[in-house]
Amino acid sequence: MHMADALLSPAVGIAMNAVSVAAIGISVAKIKKDEINEKFIPIMGVVGAVVFAAHMIDITIPGTGSSGHIGGGILLAGLLGSIPAFLTMTVVLIIQCLFFADGGLLALGSNIFVLGVIPCLIIYPLIFKPILKKGINYKHLTAAAAASVVTGLQLGAFTVVLLTLLSGITALPFGTFVSLMLPIHLVIGIFEGIITASILCFIYKMRPEIINYANSGEHLRGVSTKTIIIFFAAAAIVIGCVLSLFASEYPDGLEWSIERTTERVFGVETKIETEGAIFEVAEDIQENTAFLPDYAFASDPDNAAGVSLSGIIGAIITFVLAGMTGLIITKIKKKKKVGINA
Repeated sequence: MHMADALLSPAVGIAMNAVSVAAIGISVAKIKKDEINEKFIPIMGVVGAVVFAAHMIDITIPGTGSSGHIGGGILLAGLLGSIPAFLTMTVVLIIQCLFFADGGLLALGSNIFVLGVIPCLIIYPLIFKPILKKGINYKHLTAAAAASVVTGLQLGAFTVVLLTLLSGITALPFGTFVSLMLPIHLVIGIFEGIITASILCFIYKMRPEIINYANSGEHLRGVSTKTIIIFFAAAAIVIGCVLSLFASEYPDGLEWSIERTTERVFGVETKIETEGAIFEVAEDIQENTAFLPDYAFASDPDNAAGVSLSGIIGAIITFVLAGMTGLIITKIKKKKKVGINA
């Protein structure tokens, strides 16, 4: 559900970028000194790499002519905790936008809000964690994941519709657009909820300390995370390099809803165009930074090797940058602690 620049007015796009920058700043300021430590940093990297790769795989939604991929926000939060998950998702979305032209540059703040702020900073603490307060077990993990993913995706879909309304995109009337967005993302949410619950239960079986750490902040000292890191690293490579080749060719839930809405409004499927200098500047920047636009070779978009290469390179960049983000925050928090003690 990556929004394109054409779905936003410059004013709304800039405002949402400001909102997301503020969310990032507040999150970094609020994160506790022990919430990210040296043992936890590689986990941020490999889980972020898996979510990057998973975004490349659109799965066909039977009987709809649409497809969907997991958002990954609740999965990240379930494994990392609220703020580390949000920061990791932010890294994923920035990499996708700049290096792979997935989602518009003007719309980057909106995508961070929909795919990061909503699931990680709103839904996770309000729905996921309260369910686990009853006790962490497979039943509660499944219920927490399913309820959180479905609710988060519905809120995210509604937010996208609301942003297009505020932007004055007349080709997407609110009533028609929302009547298509919410049902299709409900179905996608059910699929994602099942996948997220399955992964969280699997990790809980392998290393319950990971889930406990994310939920309560218990230390990982003395706990071996090697198996988890290897598992997610292998998953990122397999998903990004191999499974991405079998991604559905159907439009995702957002694209499908836009197509159906414009068909009802104009009688035929109509592309929403952008006009204005700010859109041209944003497009030029992406053209210069995206070395594998749409996860393919620019000169040979039909070459399957471009997809696999995108998956590998994207996963590696995500692992490095997400890990560096965690490391930098850890260093900053340690310096502040030393300064206070001095």
